[in-house]
Amino acid sequence: MRAVEYAGSGGPEVARVVERPVPPVRPGEVLVRVAAAGLNRADVQQRKGVYPPPPGASDIPGLEVSGTVAATGAGVEGFDAGAEVCALLAGGGYAEYVAVPAGQVLPVPAGTVLRDAAALPEVAATVWSNLFMGAAVRQGDWVLVHGGSGGIGTMATQLLAAVGAHAVVTAGGPEKIEYCRGFGAEAGIDYRGEDFVGRMLEISGGHGADVILDVVGAKYLERNLRTLAVGGRLVVIGLQGGATAELDLGLLMTRRASVAGTTLRSRPAAEKAEIVAGVREHVWPLVESGRVRTAVGATYPLERVSEAHEFFDSGRHTGKVLLTM
Repeated sequence: MRAVEYAGSGGPEVARVVERPVPPVRPGEVLVRVAAAGLNRADVQQRKGVYPPPPGASDIPGLEVSGTVAATGAGVEGFDAGAEVCALLAGGGYAEYVAVPAGQVLPVPAGTVLRDAAALPEVAATVWSNLFMGAAVRQGDWVLVHGGSGGIGTMATQLLAAVGAHAVVTAGGPEKIEYCRGFGAEAGIDYRGEDFVGRMLEISGGHGADVILDVVGAKYLERNLRTLAVGGRLVVIGLQGGATAELDLGLLMTRRASVAGTTLRSRPAAEKAEIVAGVREHVWPLVESGRVRTAVGATYPLERVSEAHEFFDSGRHTGKVLLTM
């Protein structure tokens, strides 16, 4: 099968298409013939050599796919050959076939094109697990989403709008902010020229953010804490702005706030299965009703994987970037 591997660590040029054997299907797994794979920040970090695959995971990048069921392992029920599915992975998605634990496989939502379904598993699982299972967002909460125009941001704003929370995003420029409004953002803050602390307080009438979903990390830590409302929750899911910063515990205590850092990729299969089950129960009906939609910004054939990574690295993209087989 065709698959992508990284020839060392570095820029987009290290991504190359090679021939690999089709992975074996072990008990409890589903073999998916891949139609499309989503490109995520974790793939870029793996390419740069700073985010290796967890133990036992494929070295092939790619954390989400859509496709059809090619085969099932012993003990797997409910997945017929040829059925359209999408899946959350620990790796292996940039390939024509991938074997996935059955608990991480979802049916393609009714009304969603098979290719576009590759844009759903990682973002839906990330947002559901962090904002709703973890931070317990409720109706009426003010939620600040950093990086609002990306895949995570567009999913987050739609789910927040669906539960009646107030979604405010940061994004780079008026065009991206307007794009975010199309997915349910009530307001946008241009991080290139505006102070998100002051603007968030202004937008929320002085309340601040009950929850912040942050993909930046160290660079934003102090300002995030100043943005939180009393009892606020900061959830860090990315480190684009560094991993190490000084934490003002006094500010944390006066806010009666909490800081959580999470990853999805390295969680045990049982935890991922629980998250995926929550996505199927709570998010999939919203997708099928049209209240939540996929946000595919660009697609590239597998052979142009280096171009796809170059475009992703540029920061020009909105929504998800997909690789097609």
